[in-house]
Formats: sequence, structure tokens, C-alpha cells
Amino acid sequence: MKIELNHLARMEGHANLVVDAVDGAIKECRLDVVESPRFFEEILKGRHYSDVAPIAARICGVCSVSHTLVSLAATEQALGVVVSDQTRGLRRLLSHGENMQSHLLHLFFMAAPDYLGVSSLTELARDRRELVSRALRLKKTANDLVRVVGGRAVHPATTCVGGFSVLPGVAELQEVRRNLVAALADLEETVALFADFEIPWMARETEYICLRTEQGYPGLDGDLFSSEGVSCPVARFETMISEYHQPHSNAKFARATRENFMVGPLARYKNAGEHLSSMAKKVAEALGLNRTTVNPFEANYARLVEVVHFLESSVHLIDGLLLKGLKPESVWVPPVGGKGAAAVEAPRGLLFHSYAYDEKGRIESADCVIPTAQNLGNIEADLHHLAPSLLHLPRTEMARHLEMLVRAYDPCISCSTHLMKIDFV
Repeated sequence: MKIELNHLARMEGHANLVVDAVDGAIKECRLDVVESPRFFEEILKGRHYSDVAPIAARICGVCSVSHTLVSLAATEQALGVVVSDQTRGLRRLLSHGENMQSHLLHLFFMAAPDYLGVSSLTELARDRRELVSRALRLKKTANDLVRVVGGRAVHPATTCVGGFSVLPGVAELQEVRRNLVAALADLEETVALFADFEIPWMARETEYICLRTEQGYPGLDGDLFSSEGVSCPVARFETMISEYHQPHSNAKFARATRENFMVGPLARYKNAGEHLSSMAKKVAEALGLNRTTVNPFEANYARLVEVVHFLESSVHLIDGLLLKGLKPESVWVPPVGGKGAAAVEAPRGLLFHSYAYDEKGRIESADCVIPTAQNLGNIEADLHHLAPSLLHLPRTEMARHLEMLVRAYDPCISCSTHLMKIDFV
């Protein structure tokens, strides 16, 4: 049996799934990343620090906020810029909004059709109109949060080195808060929907890596932490995570303590679930999710738990910002060069940017390490683990389960393509 699924549906970017079985044994099982490389590290060279984050945001239209925030943090570290508590609070709020945007998009429009027996959620627009309307309402609520803080729902326009060029209005933040509270009813229905789904069973031990602090759930701060008991400062991330090439992929792979590892919502939940909000912990219990899980399909449960956490945390952040009052800030950037590295928890996991600036504030070198690239080795290891148990199924059913496994990681292929292989003959 040989299965070749070209251009997997319901995920960002282009990748092909290849499974080759001979005499009941898996000979080959791989995910070919065929998206064209985009060379953002080279594009950034020579750019002034004020231009870097807006350019880096264009690496991805799904997680543009994460690329913006990690780019700003790396630049600020390189140039010695320290941001205020107000800026940190607004950036956390912006990050929460994007995580909700991305998770809701994936849960409803990418993952749910697999469990509802349809190829697209839009097929249900007539027969299950309320379900589709609920998905759109929740997505709009997350979009509005990002728009109010970042200036627009995709590719933020108000963020800058050292702070914000424009602050959100008090009335707009109050309206966003009301909408977040109102969205709890829709989230309750969403939890009930996903609790009824029959999640495929699979168990494979792996390494889980995320940011970790003693103060809260992984986000924009902390050191790297591995479930293997290893940790290190973000500035030295290359000593813990190393990238390597695979001939069938236009994206790099990565390894850490083990040959492959997982980043993203399930890794964050397993490593730091004790820091979830009280409501999110109740949702995890209702879904039957616990921190001992080694089933990658349950990453969708972890995403839903995180949506509840980020919504509840956003309400508290807005309250704190409004109570203190938002104040305009002037930012002074020292006219010096330097090196800086930063990491944030993007929706799909750890995202690193590392820059070196010259004395004129222009980039000399840049490196971006993407969550999906870090997950690719683990995805292939999971495919190898799952495929033999599916060989008794019809070809179409086997393909469906393998696609569901890949989609459980919510891969962002365009983000991850930072390599072009050239063979000289």
C-alpha cells in the first residue's frame, strides 16, 4: 500500500503526506513540506530597527502578533531598551487575543469537520446554523481584542520598539471586556460540543518544551523548560535546541534532549497546567484532559482549555489596565548596536527570534526558529507510531486518521519554510 496525499487540506500552507507499507510493515512515513522558502532572515538584513517588527510580522498572517512581539523583544534586548509595566500588560493582552484567534480558527474550521463528518464547516451553515454562528461570534470577539489593542486584527500597527505608538481607547477596551464576558456562554456550548467528540486513542512518550515562570502560564516571559528536567535562559536557546536538515523538506527540523520533541498547547498544559485559570482547570476536567496524557490528538482539548484561560486572563488584564489608567509614553532608543534573542509562546508553540545590530541600528544577521519546524520531527515520529495500527483499515479511512493526526498539531507550513536545498551537479 502506498498513500500519497498532496496538499493536505484544512491547515496553513502546503505539505504532502507519504506513507509506504510493504507486507504489512511501514517502509516510509513522512510529511513533505513543499511550500516555497521565503528567506525572511535575508530580507531583514540591513533594515533599521524601526522597520524590523513590521516586516517580521509578514512571516505569517495567522500568528503575526507573535512574530511582532518576539521581534520587538529581541530588538529591545539587543539595544538595551526596557519597557514599562503598561507596555508589558498590553502586549500580554495582544498575545492572548491572537492565541484565541488562532485556536478558535483551528478548533472550529480545521479540526471540528473531522469529527462532524463533513469536509468543511460551511457545509453545516444551513443544517446547523447555530454552530457556525457560534464559531463566527467567538472568532470575531478574539479579532476585536487584537484590533483594539494592535490597531487591526492582523499585522498589528500600533506596536513599536519600547511601547505603543497609539494606545487603545478606554471605551473600546470596556466594550471588548463586555464581549469577552458575553462569549462565555458560547464557550460553554463549545466545550459540550468537543466533549462529545470521539478522540482517537494513541499513546507515545516524547519530550515537551515551553517557556516557564513561577508566576503564571507560559506566554511572553520565562526560561526554556523541558519535561526531561532541563532548562536554560532564552538567550542560550541554541544550546538546548538544535536545527537540522531533512532532504524531503523545505523546512528545518529540530531536536533537543531527545531526537524529537513537542511544542504548543499540549506542551504548555503538561509543563505548566498548574498556572491555568480556575475556569480553564474546570474545562480540562470536563473534557477528561489530565497532565499525564501522551496522546497528541488531545492537543485540541488543550487548545480549548487555553481559549478559556486566555479569555479569563484578558478580562483581568483589562480591569488592571483600566484601574491604573493608560498613559502616553515616550520611548528613547540608545544609538548603539548589540545582540539579542527572545522567545514567546505563539499559538503553535515556542517562537524564537535572534538579531545582531550594527552601531547604526541596522540588522547584521537574523535567525527565526518556528514552532512548526520544531514539531515536524515529532509529527513524523507520531505518524510512524500510528500508521502500523491502521493498516487493517481501508485506504481512505487510514488516510483520514493520519490527516487528523497531522492537523492535531495545527501546523503552520508557510512560517516554517526557511530553507532551500540546492544540488550542484
